[in-house]
Amino acid sequence: MNYFSLNNNATAVGFEKAVRLGLAPDRGLYFPQQITPLPETFWDKFLGMSRYEIAFKVIKQFVGDEIPQDNLMEIIEQTLTFDFPIVELDKDIATLELFHGPTMAFKDVGGRFMARCLGYFNRSSTEKVTVLVATSGDTGGAVASGFLGVEGVEVIILYPKGKVSPIQELQLTTQGKNITALEVTGVFDDCQEMVKTAFLDESLKKHRKLTSANSINVARWLPQSFYYFFAAQELMKRKVRNPYAFSVPSGNFGNICAGFIARELGLPIAHFIASTNQNDTFPRYMENGIFEPKKSVQTISNAMDVGNPSNFVRIAKLFNQDLFRLKNVCSSYSFTDKETNIAMQEIYKDYNYIADPHGAVGYLGLKKYMEKNPDHYGVFLETAHPVKFLDVVEKAIKKKVEIPPQIQKILNKKSKKTSIESYQDLKQYLIDHAV
Repeated sequence: MNYFSLNNNATAVGFEKAVRLGLAPDRGLYFPQQITPLPETFWDKFLGMSRYEIAFKVIKQFVGDEIPQDNLMEIIEQTLTFDFPIVELDKDIATLELFHGPTMAFKDVGGRFMARCLGYFNRSSTEKVTVLVATSGDTGGAVASGFLGVEGVEVIILYPKGKVSPIQELQLTTQGKNITALEVTGVFDDCQEMVKTAFLDESLKKHRKLTSANSINVARWLPQSFYYFFAAQELMKRKVRNPYAFSVPSGNFGNICAGFIARELGLPIAHFIASTNQNDTFPRYMENGIFEPKKSVQTISNAMDVGNPSNFVRIAKLFNQDLFRLKNVCSSYSFTDKETNIAMQEIYKDYNYIADPHGAVGYLGLKKYMEKNPDHYGVFLETAHPVKFLDVVEKAIKKKVEIPPQIQKILNKKSKKTSIESYQDLKQYLIDHAV
């Protein structure tokens, strides 16, 4: 499998090089040269397959022959060490819980898969790699956990000062070992722009070998398609016959883009809902056909505080820039913090279920879509455990949230971070601390 740059001004590369580079030299995101639907033989056996078998079949064409089959299966088994339960709340609505991994966020799948792929590629190399990643909250924690202690890899995480939750910040700043946290004066988009600029800074190349672990990296992005397959398999086992609609809380749009990939592979999902907070660049595009990024605003669903979603270009490519075709498959709505708080209260009151603010946004999007499409069976993604947004959730539902073991163990750890304000600060740090 080869990958080409969506800026169309760089040489196509294989899976390993796409993973190592993260971003193409022309600043474009990598995209697979072809996507082949899974064969009938896959669907004939689908209901009886293990999640490891499903994941292997789904990702194999994107990896090609660059990781031997036995090694790829081992990577998958080490990645998928936790469950992805579907919790039914009503006769036609359920939530897909993606927070049972080590950092209690959906990004654990991509973070762990990429870390193990890079570990495989570096198995016989003495050259140190620096994973440079921007986070709006959960990416950094998942990447830090996935890469912790991986030989030959240093991870540097940029996060916006004062714009992640206290527990998210602890997950970024208490790991130690090969993980460094840089607190940026600004918003997520500033962090993301610094990372992209560093990749293309020729003067840095003699000091660092850089790659990224944001969803711009194909090894972070593509494995997110796995849990759509797991969810569909479970719904089929439960004999749900209505068309499936999946509502995805969306910020940088890697997760829903992976869902579109799953659909391209043949997964029978009838419709997606891209549910956003007040950072409404994508819903506005869906209304008027104009992609017009704007500076992100801070909300209580901070992992979605993205004003210029990187993966938009991948979605545009998947649908050949055809807005009409995209609208047949996807709807998009944005919601305020007030609406999100009310939704958390409603979910708890009506279903005795505690949702985090991102899941609440997903719930709102699903309910809005199903008002006009009541024949669908709706699933909204719970992308993070409510404990990661303790103050917001407890204030909304007027109840204490039990703190799980994954979080308990970091509460008393000492936080370590370095503050930076500009790209020049980042560059100087990378040079001064190069090994």
